[in-house]
Amino acid sequence: MKCVPKCIRVHKREGEEVRKRLADSGILDTGYKISRNGEFLEIPVLCDSFEGREAVDSEAEETESRPTEYREILDFPDWLNEELPSSYDIIGDVAIIKLSDALFPYRERIGEAMMEATPSIRAVMMDSGVKGEFRIRELEKIAGTGTSETVHKEFGVRISVDPSLVYFNPRLATERARVALCVKDGEKVIDMFAGVAPFPLVISKLARPEVIYAIDLNPEAERFMKANIESNHAANIVPIIGDARSAVKGLPKADRIIMNLPQSSDDFLDSALEAAKDGAVIHMHRVLERDEAEAFVAELTERMRSAGYNIRIARTSELKTYSPSMSVYVFDIVKC
Repeated sequence: MKCVPKCIRVHKREGEEVRKRLADSGILDTGYKISRNGEFLEIPVLCDSFEGREAVDSEAEETESRPTEYREILDFPDWLNEELPSSYDIIGDVAIIKLSDALFPYRERIGEAMMEATPSIRAVMMDSGVKGEFRIRELEKIAGTGTSETVHKEFGVRISVDPSLVYFNPRLATERARVALCVKDGEKVIDMFAGVAPFPLVISKLARPEVIYAIDLNPEAERFMKANIESNHAANIVPIIGDARSAVKGLPKADRIIMNLPQSSDDFLDSALEAAKDGAVIHMHRVLERDEAEAFVAELTERMRSAGYNIRIARTSELKTYSPSMSVYVFDIVKC
């Protein structure tokens, strides 16, 4: 026998606040829709009363259920299901997924399933890997409309980006916020490999530095940087297009430097140290075999000492998996 849903009646001006409290208490019945009756809302509940309001039998309509996992939509055989990625990137309203050779013939079906599972996605792009010195992704649209240019949002910041033209990693959002919260009032900050300036934008939003110099070699980054600076009212960010080694030579000594170039950042560390004040912190990203991370710290310290710089590794953190045996690490390096 089908259960009769219960609801409580709430004046519409109180509706959203009551709904939130019900949800926080775990007694909002999400299996049924909230309905309106004149000036009142009838909110389905999993209790007999709430905050003095008695629950009554309701004729609420059932909520339409839909899969929220794209793999549930696809009717692939088991051997092919095992190939389907469990995760993918979402940048703004664009999803980016890597597919194995076995899945390539089914790429359009996979893209359509992703859009069905996540209606906020406008387009799905297949990622064939990062290419060139600008670290841009080779993308092919497999579902949806429009290009890969989009607006990504994090921590109150709007980031215009096209991952087919400029480097951007949405998985570094937490790291961007961590670095921003380390920035002290009045600091001079340099981002040596800024891309479209996500680190500078989040820093400008969450902290109060004097200035942030955003450097990138890719000329395509310039228009995105300028658009992002304007849309986020981040007047303390100075965009610079050019080689980081040369660009930092003409800048004031920095209190903090960001080096998000995971494949070869340590090759530029001497330039960063030359551009840094004594006591400055350098946040350096590096891809490493997991069993080599500890040895890398010792080798890096010795290499910089031989170059005439004393450093201290204040913090080492594994940011994300890069391959089955490798991860991206961030090293907080203090210039002594």
